[in-house]
Amino acid sequence: MHYDWEELSDGVRRCRLPFLDVTVGLVHGEHKNLLIDSGTTPSEASRIADDIGVLTGGAVTDVALTHHHFDHILGSSGFGTAVLYAPAAVARAMTTHIGQVRAHALRYRADPESVDRAIAGIRAPDHIVTAADLDLGGRSVHLELPGPGHTDHDMVVVVPPVVPGQQTVVFCGDLVEESADPAIDAGSDLPAWPHALDRILALGGPDAVYVPGHGAVVDAAFVRAQRDWLVARSIPESLRSSPPGSPAS
Repeated sequence: MHYDWEELSDGVRRCRLPFLDVTVGLVHGEHKNLLIDSGTTPSEASRIADDIGVLTGGAVTDVALTHHHFDHILGSSGFGTAVLYAPAAVARAMTTHIGQVRAHALRYRADPESVDRAIAGIRAPDHIVTAADLDLGGRSVHLELPGPGHTDHDMVVVVPPVVPGQQTVVFCGDLVEESADPAIDAGSDLPAWPHALDRILALGGPDAVYVPGHGAVVDAAFVRAQRDWLVARSIPESLRSSPPGSPAS
């Protein structure tokens, strides 16, 4: 095995890749294996494919890409026969905006040669998703865009349990982060982000396992706390600094 795959529920695993601590997820069905996000490079993709072959006895058949950032999509070029599911913005990133994706990767010091090899093999998603249910054989998963936040198109993957007593698993992409504060940039929608987390909590419920795009697995209380942190960040500085009951300057 190349990576340490953490078992979250029966047939549901995830690993944390060394580069940028990106999480990729695995959902194993009777007929299909779904990969959630794909890392950055062909070598990462090859190692992931090897590991999934050992874990499941089969290949990756389907890939869900949560958002357009390079560390979540470029490795998809290593799964050439898999069916790709993604929001429309990811399709644009993988086609007409691929130059911006490359530049973003290089700003994070990804290896240029590896990035270019990934881009040479990349293709547009097969299915553009706003909400969908996938049948993997003996289990289904739900894909949904719960609302803008980290980007304007974040997608989550909800995996109900197939064994009584086990927990729902929600792969949150970068709407939730554990190893650092949420990454807020020019493409983020800070006022809307807490509402997206409310939707994630409604999809998973209070007892679900929540898998961030980076970092350790968390629970509903962590997601609520991150939502509250984002709410506080969205309040204008003038209001945050004003004493209760005093007018904003």
